[in-house]
Amino acid sequence: MTDADYDVIVLGAGPAGENAAAYAIAGSDRTAALVEHQLFGGECSYWACMPSKALLRPGAVLRLAQEMPGVTASGPQVADVLARRDSFVHGYDDESQVDWAKSARIDPIRGTGALAGDRLVEVATTDGTRMLRARHAVVVATGTTAMIPDIPGVREALPWTSRDATALAIVPRRVAIIGGGVVACEAATWLAELGAQEVTLLVRGDRLLPRAEPFASELVLRGLRDTGVVTVRLHTEPQLVSRRDPVDTGVGRIHGGPVTLVLADGELEVDELVVATGRAPATKALGLDTVGLPPGYLEVDDQLTVRGVPGDWLYAVGDVNHRAALTHMGKYQARVCGDVIAARAEGRPLDSPRFTASADHQQIPQVVYTAPELASVGLTEHEARTSGHTVDTVELDIEVAGTALARDDFHGRAKLVVDTAADRLLGATFVGPEMGEQLHAATIAILGRVPMETLWHAVPAYPTVSEFWLRLLEAWRQRAI
Repeated sequence: MTDADYDVIVLGAGPAGENAAAYAIAGSDRTAALVEHQLFGGECSYWACMPSKALLRPGAVLRLAQEMPGVTASGPQVADVLARRDSFVHGYDDESQVDWAKSARIDPIRGTGALAGDRLVEVATTDGTRMLRARHAVVVATGTTAMIPDIPGVREALPWTSRDATALAIVPRRVAIIGGGVVACEAATWLAELGAQEVTLLVRGDRLLPRAEPFASELVLRGLRDTGVVTVRLHTEPQLVSRRDPVDTGVGRIHGGPVTLVLADGELEVDELVVATGRAPATKALGLDTVGLPPGYLEVDDQLTVRGVPGDWLYAVGDVNHRAALTHMGKYQARVCGDVIAARAEGRPLDSPRFTASADHQQIPQVVYTAPELASVGLTEHEARTSGHTVDTVELDIEVAGTALARDDFHGRAKLVVDTAADRLLGATFVGPEMGEQLHAATIAILGRVPMETLWHAVPAYPTVSEFWLRLLEAWRQRAI
């Protein structure tokens, strides 16, 4: 016996889960339930994309003002920056997200959901346990959680994770960050901008952002060090961590007394420690064993159907399927997934491209909001060569009339990775102020397999920053002659 039947049940109410539910029932009389045990809206809305960019934007605006003669600006006012951050996360209240679900004819269910067998979902709520059955589909969109590194003493020290760093209520004077990826670099940026006096990045590897083009990693490293506040220590990992009087004071508040990190060459004392060493799938208590699946990430096909489960009823979108851990890609997968569920429910064929997730195969756009900003899409040179492509590249500093007008002392660099056999773009990396706004043209060129000869006729407006595309194509044309 079940307490309720739905056509579609979605576990996890982040952006991917919301989109999957909405697309699966759009324009129909199908029913959907959205199950969430924390805040409706998910990690992105409250502890990741939205608050982090709200914290980073004031610093970017200040840098622009400082590099524009005739404009004066003081530093960011921390209280005002945090208040603006709080407005974007609605004071960590999800009422508006719940109201959206209801307006979209999606039933929001607050509770912890787990698979309980074929098309069955068990939900533990404050009022007891409910058993739900899905007629057509169950979608897993539970995302990931922050990993705590296996370093002696770290857990006992109650370090900050990314949630604390984006929800900070006070800016620590001295901060250590373990990690060298996107979260670590962005957190170091806003902590320095908001007034931390010492920020130390402890990076196990030989460079920051190891999946980026090497020149991009170097420019981000230089930008952090140029703050005069951030120290980056490569080939460094704490051997032992201890904290005086640790206490759980709440998310975003300093968790006790000073933290001591024992390093290979001495000790480092800070007021707070941030761990940014990766994410783990939030599937531990998901009941995967009830449908014959092992613990961990869920492997899916290009219709986002989970492999190893007969019947094409179980799907996974977003970070939990380990294809592309980015909100915009999770939402993209969810749109495809929702369309697939709708088509299968209505007995329609899946022979249209809209029913195949392809953009998360070697065509993924990403922006790292450091200073300078790093925007990239597609393959790096190393990835392209490793994949067997015949590759050539063009790389140059971004210096055009548009950049000179945009701000004084504009520094940036761009690189294109080209498949010479197919005469098409495989990857692009742009580093410089607000380069994220320049990325979509490259994304379209890669996805559309636009020939380089055709791109030559895409004329950038003058005088805009996008004119650097002309310089890149001129350099490529010279190489081809």
